[in-house]
Amino acid sequence: MSALTHFDAQGRAHMVDVAAKATTHRIAVASGRIEMLPATLAVIEAGTAKKGDVLGIARIAGIMAAKKTSDLIPLCHPLALTRVAIEFEASSAQQLGAVGIFCSATVETVGQTGVEMEALTAVQVALLTIYDMCKAVDRGMSIHEVRVIEKHGGKSGSFVAAG
Repeated sequence: MSALTHFDAQGRAHMVDVAAKATTHRIAVASGRIEMLPATLAVIEAGTAKKGDVLGIARIAGIMAAKKTSDLIPLCHPLALTRVAIEFEASSAQQLGAVGIFCSATVETVGQTGVEMEALTAVQVALLTIYDMCKAVDRGMSIHEVRVIEKHGGKSGSFVAAG
């Protein structure tokens, strides 16, 4: 059975065997954004949200999510992460055609499998936390374009998304 086989002889799913894979420094960067009303962004930037520091709490939520990814995604390997960094940037209507917050997550490990799922999970949970903390002000917020934008390490080498 190869390391890439996802089903056993009986057709049952199983975790991919990474034992034979080389241990390398692995990095993944994912990004996404949440669009909102200008008034919602103003509340976040002023630090006056009723639930507290929206971006500070969303940053912690993203870090925690990266660490818990294998508990959330079936067959995902638990990894010893060496770094998780969550960054936010407010965007005006002139920048993206909408008001919102851009989030990026950089996740690193030294191991036998990549950290793309951890980076994607970190972005999603950070953005969901922003939604949760601001939903009383703006239920129309929407999350967009969550994707891996960079990946380095391992047998397949590097990937950098176009654009």
